[in-house]
Amino acid sequence: MTDIITPDLCDEFPDVQVVAPGFRNFGGIRAFGGEIVTVKCFEDNSVVKEQVGLPGNGRVMVVDGGGSMRNALLGDMLAEKAAANGWAGLIIYGCIRDVDEIGRTHLGVQALGTVPRKTEKRGIGDLNVPVTFHGVTFHPGHYVYADNNGIIVSEKPLV
Repeated sequence: MTDIITPDLCDEFPDVQVVAPGFRNFGGIRAFGGEIVTVKCFEDNSVVKEQVGLPGNGRVMVVDGGGSMRNALLGDMLAEKAAANGWAGLIIYGCIRDVDEIGRTHLGVQALGTVPRKTEKRGIGDLNVPVTFHGVTFHPGHYVYADNNGIIVSEKPLV
């Protein structure tokens, strides 16, 4: 894959959507991108857990956790499973935990922050529905690219 540098992609493709700032890079892969798979959940990562167990095929899971800062939607075990199953990364509108381990995992991870508390598993969440946060709507099948400069979204692949 070509290097992902979001400022260069913005210059080359000025119509991309730019996600408002606020996300931090936590994964072992600092720049990543791919086709979007969405999960909408609130303080319950059951659907995230199911999805990381499936082949990722270089896709990026965009998780709308409602911006909750109370529970972590991703920890080291799920991150390791996602990496082993070929996910390019996860962008989480919420928190993660086990950041030191996730930083050593071959996976792109961006999130709002960290919190040590895990979620309850109630089996609640929606898969592949449009989700909106930080000024952008993420559609399943569109493409997302992320690095230390920010996150951008496109209807078509850019790299």
